[in-house]
Amino acid sequence: MNLFSKPRKPLGPVALAYKNLAANRAVSHIGLGVTALNALKVLRREGIGAQLWPVTSVADLRRNMEEDMMASHVIISAPWISTSDLANLCNDFPDQQIVVNCHSNLGFLQADPGAVRLLREGMELHMTCPNFHIAANSHRLAEWVQATYGAPCVHLPNFYCLDQERPTAKVYRGGVLRIGAFGATRALKNLTTAAGAALQIARIMQADLEFWISAGRSEGAGPVLDSVRQMMAGLPHVRLVESGWQPWPQFRKTAAHMHLMLQPSYTESFNVVTADGVAEGVPSVVSDAIDWAPENWKAPVDDVNAIALTGVRLLQSRNAAKQGWNALVRHNDEAVRIWQSFLQQR
Repeated sequence: MNLFSKPRKPLGPVALAYKNLAANRAVSHIGLGVTALNALKVLRREGIGAQLWPVTSVADLRRNMEEDMMASHVIISAPWISTSDLANLCNDFPDQQIVVNCHSNLGFLQADPGAVRLLREGMELHMTCPNFHIAANSHRLAEWVQATYGAPCVHLPNFYCLDQERPTAKVYRGGVLRIGAFGATRALKNLTTAAGAALQIARIMQADLEFWISAGRSEGAGPVLDSVRQMMAGLPHVRLVESGWQPWPQFRKTAAHMHLMLQPSYTESFNVVTADGVAEGVPSVVSDAIDWAPENWKAPVDDVNAIALTGVRLLQSRNAAKQGWNALVRHNDEAVRIWQSFLQQR
C-alpha cells in the first residue's frame, strides 16, 4: 500500500458505528471514536467507501441504518447492544451485513463480564441470522473463539492513519527528560511498573524527570495512582504530571512533547497510544501484547529493569522512530488486505 496514493474505485460503502456520548462532535476523546476515525481515513484512502456513525443508543443506530440503506456492512465497535436488539436489526435489514467487532483481547474482557456474555450470545445469533457476524480486532481473540467454541469469528484489525510524511525522530539531547505512560488507569495497563522504569531511566541518564500520565477520569484503580504518587513523592529531580483527558488532536500534541513513552500492558488488542507516538516520532517501550511494534521496543511485562534498559536504548537510538513507523505501515498494509478480503465475501 502506498500511503499517499490516490483513492481507487469505492468497494463499500461501510458504516463504522461506535458508542459515543458526544455524538455530535466530529472527533471524540473516547478510544473507540479515535479508532473508528482512523479506520475511516484508511478505508477511504484505499478506495473503500466508509462513513462514521457516532451513536448513543440502538435507536440512533437504527435511524442511521434507515437513512442509509446503501451501507453494505455496518461494523459496530465493541459488544454493547443486547442480542435481542441485534436480532431485530438483522431481521429488519436483511441486505446489510451487521458485525460486532470486539475491541479488546480476552484479558481486558475480565473487567466487562457483560461483554463476554454478549460475545457468547453473538455466536448463537450467527447461527440464526446469516447477515450477522462476530469479529475481533485481535487475531488472538478471533483464533481463541474459533478454537474454543468452534464458532466463526472474523478478524478485523485496527488501523492507524499515517497521514503525513514520517516525522523527525525525538532524540533526547539532555535537559529535562519527559516520559509518558498514557491511557486508562487500570491495573492491566501496568502503570506502576512503567513509573518504576521511568525513575530508573532518569537515574541512568542522570536527568531530571517529568513523568506524564493520564488522570482526571475514574477507572476504578485508585490504588494504582496512589502507588505511583507514593513512589515519586519527595524526589527533588522528579515531577509527576497528571494530564487530564484531551480530545485526540490535543493529545497528539502532548504525545509529541515526550522523548519516550512506556506501554508495558499485560494485555492489548492494538494500543492507539503507541501508534500516536509513532505518528509523532516518539518511540515506546511496550510488552509483547502490542505485537505489531518493533521487536526491539519490547520488554518482559514484569521486569522493570528490562523495561528501563530498553527505554535507555531507544532514547539513545537514531533509528527507533523510523523502525516504529515502518512497523505500523506494515500493520496497516496487512489490515487493509484482511478487511478487503472480508468485505468482498458478501
